[in-house]
This record gives sequence, structure tokens and C-alpha cells, in this order.
Amino acid sequence: MVFRRYGRHAERVRAVDPNARPVDMNTRAGEPYPAEPVGSDPYRRDQTAGEAYTPGRHEDNPLRRDRRDEDPLRRDRRDEVAGRDREAGDRWYDLAVADDEVGWRSRTRVVLSPMAAPSIIGLFGFMGATLMVGAWQAGWYGSTNTPGIIWPFAIFFGGLAQLVAGFYALRARDTVAVAAHGTWGAFWLGWGVLQALVAAGVASAIPLGAANSSFAMWFVVLASITLMAALAALGQNLGVSAVLWTLAAGSALTAAGFWAGSLNVQRAGGVLFVISAGIAWLVASAMMFAGSFGRTIIPLGEYSREGNVPGGISMRPLQYRGGMPGVKVGQ
Repeated sequence: MVFRRYGRHAERVRAVDPNARPVDMNTRAGEPYPAEPVGSDPYRRDQTAGEAYTPGRHEDNPLRRDRRDEDPLRRDRRDEVAGRDREAGDRWYDLAVADDEVGWRSRTRVVLSPMAAPSIIGLFGFMGATLMVGAWQAGWYGSTNTPGIIWPFAIFFGGLAQLVAGFYALRARDTVAVAAHGTWGAFWLGWGVLQALVAAGVASAIPLGAANSSFAMWFVVLASITLMAALAALGQNLGVSAVLWTLAAGSALTAAGFWAGSLNVQRAGGVLFVISAGIAWLVASAMMFAGSFGRTIIPLGEYSREGNVPGGISMRPLQYRGGMPGVKVGQ
């Protein structure tokens, strides 16, 4: 076997002695490795730990006599197996100390951290806050004092829950969930803080139908990020993509409504927010049922037949064909 070191301190290729052994801690550099200590040969079974082997010592042992008088073919077979064990041990030793690509790959291990889909809590949190604020924005209930009652719920359920889901989506390597939950979790935290400042008399309220370009810019940023997330979600399933498409459209209409001071456009944006929240509720429920029953209960618009047929198994626990044995990306 040949080892090679890469990098700034490159060394020349050196051949490894197959009989080489690790340097003993009590041996100084340059000295040969000490002889095999007595009683340490794992392949020698005719000695006890700490006792030296002496030929003829166990001549009176009937087990030793039986072993000596056994069939030569059986003895040769045992010696052959022991020889293969020694060769296998030498190969594993070479791989354990190798610093080339083969050695690194032989020592690679995959450690799994199983977790549920982070978007379950993320979408439920998004649904709760978006449904309450969107329905109020659409004019379906409430008054001008409604935001002062909603903001604690929006901060903790819409903001904090989505941020937690976004951080756990990093571990799940779900890029769409990271972008969507991280963005909208931060928005609901900001919206809740704004309404808290209004309730405390520190900031002025922004009524529906009023023109406020500064507040409209909030939704311009949200619409642009959500649009890209909706495009990326097409690579996962149509359910998550539908949540983000309606959310991006609602953000765009809300931005236009606050920019122009149009109450009707703002109300149209609120209706789209409610529709997005309803789809999010359905998608989060489908993910929860799939994780609980291990098969499809509510179709999510997957690109496989099993993912759209109730009772089908769309998620395989071992993604070997994807090059990641034991790892499942995202949902």
C-alpha cells in the first residue's frame, strides 16, 4: 500500500512495510519495535495470559493430546482460517493508519439524527398567525383594536415556532423550509413587536386603507423571497409549492395596497393569506399523518404515484440510490 500526503507540506511517496507495527510508547525514535510480549499473541491458544509458552509443557493435558492427534485435514483447515484472520487483521491495520483517499473512506462513518419533518410545526405556526391576521385584513372580523389582541399569538406561534422549524430544517437539509420558515418567522416576530409598540403608545398605528410606503416595503421583501421559495418548492411537491405561491401573491397585493393606499387591494391580499393558511394546514396535516402511519394518508402532490395514493409509501427510510444510505433529505 502506498500513502501520500497532500497539502503545503507534501511528502514523497513512501511504501509501507506490511510487517510494520505502531511505535511503542516506551520505545525511543530510531529503535526497533520490541519483541512480541509474552502471552500476547491472540492466535496462540495454548497459553494463559501472562504465562510463557513452553513446548511440551502441556503434554499431559488430554485436550492437547486430542488436538495433536486430530485429523491433519482439520488441522490444516484451522491453520488456513487462522492465516486468513491474520491477513485480514493486517489489511485493517493498514487502512486504520492510511492517510490517502482509500484510508479516509474506510474510516468514514454516517451518524444519523432522526427527526420529524420540521415543517409540521412550522406550517402549523404559519397557519395560525396568517389565518388570524389575513381574515382581519380581509375585513371578515375584528376592528382597529384587533392587532393589539393578536400580536402575542403572532409572536410566539407565528414567529417563534417558525424560527425553531427553520433552524431544525438546517439539520434536515431542507432548503425550502429554511428559507420560508426563517423569513416568515422573522416577519411575524417583527409584526408582533410593531403592534406591541403601538399598544404601548411608542409607535403610530398603520390602519388598513392608508398609504404607507415604508410598511409596503416589508411585503415587497417578503414577496420576492417567497416567490423564489415557491419556485424551489416545485422540486419537492405541489402542496408546499401551492402554499408559497398563494403567499407570494398575497404579499405582492398587500405591498401594492399599502403603497397606493388601496383598501380593496389590501383586502384581496388578506383573502390570499387566508387561502395560503388553509393550504398550509392541509399540508402540515398530511406530513403529520405520513409520519405517524408511515404511509400516505392525505396526498401532498408528490411526483411519485405512491405519494399521491392513500396507503402508498412515498418515503423510504434508506436513501441508498440517492448516494446517502440512512439519510433522508428534507421531508
